[in-house]
Amino acid sequence: MSPIVTVQDAVTAFADWIEPTDAELDAIEQEMPVILADVDLLDAQIITLDRTPTELDARRIRRAHRRVLTERRHLANRTVDVTLPGGAA
Repeated sequence: MSPIVTVQDAVTAFADWIEPTDAELDAIEQEMPVILADVDLLDAQIITLDRTPTELDARRIRRAHRRVLTERRHLANRTVDVTLPGGAA
């Protein structure tokens, strides 16, 4: 007979007292434009799943894809400007 083992870490990982830190919330807030652009791209792609894409659908997907790339570029440029503490070269 094998013993039943509980997965304590998986249960306590979602405890009420575990909240995201301020740094994690700030990171999510900085990435939010990229997340929203990705959602718009997915929405545009989902619309075309059950039908043949029209020219309007293709333009919507291209526009959403360009927005994703633009937001990712802005995020990358913002994170390059952030300096690390400690003055390391």
